[in-house]
Amino acid sequence: PSILPAVPCRFEEALREARQVDQLLLEGPGDDHLEEKFPLLGVPITVKEAFSLHGMPNTSGLVNRRNVIATSDATVVSRLKQAGAIPLGVTNCSELCMWYESSNKVYGRTNNPYDLQRIVGGSSGGEGGGLAAACSVIGVGSDIGGSIRMPAFFNGVFGHKPTTGVVPNDGQFPNAQGARTSFLCTGPMCRYAEDLELMLRVMAGPGVNKLKLNEEVSLEKIKFHCMDHDGGSVFVSPVDKEILQAQKKVVEHLESELGVQVQHVAIHKMKYSFQIWSAMMSSKDSDEEEVQWFSDLLADHGKPVWPLWELVKWLVGMSSHTLPAIALGLTEKLMKLNPSGNAKLVSMGKSLQEEMEALLGPDGVLLYPSHPTTAPRHHSPICMPFNFAYTAIFNVLGLPVTQCPLGLSSEGLPLGIQLVAASYNDHLTLAVARYLEKAFGGWVLPGKV
Repeated sequence: PSILPAVPCRFEEALREARQVDQLLLEGPGDDHLEEKFPLLGVPITVKEAFSLHGMPNTSGLVNRRNVIATSDATVVSRLKQAGAIPLGVTNCSELCMWYESSNKVYGRTNNPYDLQRIVGGSSGGEGGGLAAACSVIGVGSDIGGSIRMPAFFNGVFGHKPTTGVVPNDGQFPNAQGARTSFLCTGPMCRYAEDLELMLRVMAGPGVNKLKLNEEVSLEKIKFHCMDHDGGSVFVSPVDKEILQAQKKVVEHLESELGVQVQHVAIHKMKYSFQIWSAMMSSKDSDEEEVQWFSDLLADHGKPVWPLWELVKWLVGMSSHTLPAIALGLTEKLMKLNPSGNAKLVSMGKSLQEEMEALLGPDGVLLYPSHPTTAPRHHSPICMPFNFAYTAIFNVLGLPVTQCPLGLSSEGLPLGIQLVAASYNDHLTLAVARYLEKAFGGWVLPGKV
């Protein structure tokens, strides 16, 4: 079995563009401004299939969209191409980007390069697996509940969810509407930590001015906080011992090598991460605009979809949708039945956001698990569907988060950690990621150990 399903590539065009780069370098080797003009000159990239890449499919794993071909580039894709990057093609995602296993009825399933029986995560799972397997060096992902960070964690690479509103989300399907526009983030995924900032600068364009990327970071002056788990949510698995051990090693390393004191914290509201995320995802925005419901998205380019009827069809092998997509359609129907409970959870989320911003301040970084388990076996996420809460909570809080690999477990699966900062302090988490890469080795080639 292969790591990646047969998603479309543009190898011939990429080779032609690479030859053009060679020619440019031959003609102007003395151009001192070449690196400034084209910071990613000749660098191969891959793009999550949910983003428009001219001439490539843009289905987001939805059978009804299998004939949709992008006629333009998403804003971030265009900026990366203008910076000299060469797209190799698009990579697989979960159906409509709303599940953490990248499998759909258009392309099939993507396997984890460290263990083909394991998932790559979702929804930017093809990116995670492709980067880990050295198919490309950098990639484009998006994240509304951990869709950059979970694949980066399961595949032992780096992923960054920027502060909300810095990188444009244009040109992806589905795009966010209503309140969800504050939660969806487009960001970089890379094998090497140093590429995160470079990609972020290019992808953000003028929006990068909101960040402090030119500020020098003194790691010894960062106020580190650590939280081992969410407090014991009944909806979420306990954190694996090896993930806890890896996080403990980071704490010990920071304290011994940098001379800092890592403050252990217990933030009570984190126990309700899944409930808060769900309520805020289905809430109206400040203009009272309704969210676009998932069952409506499932009907794109087709007839209305009734989740209960789709479940019946799925049980007899007749549905063109995946079980997680059908289950999500059913779940959102239930969410509509409890408006008062949802309002309380939205209020709790806003209170948690204020608490987090106050805790982290201008110089704080929180260490927090990326997921309760290492990469699960195929299909098993359906048994523990809410484990993504460990990443999702930071989407609704709007905070920047970098997922950083920390070597491999005893089973040879990637370990990692989330680095969280207050809004617009992306430079802090990126600096800590670069430091931890040197200390713990970063990406490990699959099959090396």
